[in-house]
Amino acid sequence: MNEYRELQPRQRIVIVCDIEGSTGRNNRAKALVRADMFDLFEAALLDCKITEDLREPFINTGDGVITLVRPVDGVPKTLLLNTFVPALSEMLAEHAEVHPDRRFRLRVAIHSGEVHFDRQGAFGEDLDLAFRLLNSPELKLRLQQTDAPLVLAVSDHIHASVIKHGYDGIDGQSFAPIIRVDMAAQRHTGWVQVPAEAFA
Repeated sequence: MNEYRELQPRQRIVIVCDIEGSTGRNNRAKALVRADMFDLFEAALLDCKITEDLREPFINTGDGVITLVRPVDGVPKTLLLNTFVPALSEMLAEHAEVHPDRRFRLRVAIHSGEVHFDRQGAFGEDLDLAFRLLNSPELKLRLQQTDAPLVLAVSDHIHASVIKHGYDGIDGQSFAPIIRVDMAAQRHTGWVQVPAEAFA
């Protein structure tokens, strides 16, 4: 049976993250930091009341995580930008103070689009774009240039549909269009924010 015959995309808000410098840690240290990352990610989502029934199960990427949030009325994109990201940034900072030996920092990317699912998991162009933003040299460099616990990249779609409209708690001036991604014969812009600096 051809499982792709009835292939149907599902609208999802895509959140991906990656731990800085994870390859420099030994396996025991990685295990501790990974557990902390999942705990903090879960706590920040619950801080926004994004419970398990509003998202797909976490997808483990080894040194990061993919979260696919279902676009329902209770989870507007603004909530991720003005509540989830600042909460995660604060939790990372607090964790570093309490457990300095397990301090870690994150790159985070947010996009919204169509995601496909098969028996092996999630895939599709919009997921690819989120990872291109996450792994861009510009975002990695921006994290190196700050002491903040995380840096955030959002897609041009998120910027155009949410950030530029000046919704409460979102400072559009704190986002800079510094990422350029070429994919599928198109150029995409990524907008970067350092939340700890924007919400200071």
